[in-house]
Amino acid sequence: MLAKTHTHYTNGNTMFSDYPEGSEQAIFGMGCFWGAERILWKLDGVHVTSVGYAGGTDESPDYHKVCSGRTGHAEVVHVVYDPKVIDFDALLKVFFENHDPTQGNRQGNDVGSQYRSTIYTFTDAQLDQAKAAQARYSDAYGRPVTTEIAAAPTYYPAEDYHQQYLAKNPQGYCSHGPTGVSCPIPQRVNVPAE
Repeated sequence: MLAKTHTHYTNGNTMFSDYPEGSEQAIFGMGCFWGAERILWKLDGVHVTSVGYAGGTDESPDYHKVCSGRTGHAEVVHVVYDPKVIDFDALLKVFFENHDPTQGNRQGNDVGSQYRSTIYTFTDAQLDQAKAAQARYSDAYGRPVTTEIAAAPTYYPAEDYHQQYLAKNPQGYCSHGPTGVSCPIPQRVNVPAE
């Protein structure tokens, strides 16, 4: 049964609606969604996270279907954030430095298309920033980054027991953490209006 709970286990915010005015959204796939979500929900400026499935063809994905590898969906984290506190480039830095985006359809021992690296964007500016970051990190890793980057497809929230799984199960499986590869956030220059 897909998510029925609508409040975030750690912060009580509504996961699927009623986002604060000025919020922005992004969807990230970093392999198993449990550890990826925990990394992202802890960031200052992130209002709420949830885990789910995106990027496939099945219109009713669930965990067992997605794990079969036949739906084309990736395990992903939907992030709602305040861009005045954390901007998209800062989120991209956390994304690229806390999983190996060069492994194709896997993350470590987790193998299959559902574990691929993905960035699904909600604006043209995000899409451009993600592609620029992908190029920077390909250089930093010294091999091609295989992250799929595209406009956000339909997002299907995962089952309740997956939401904030590592807060509910602190000793649960997590394959995420710093890779040791780092890349500076590009500096934006504001040109004064004439």
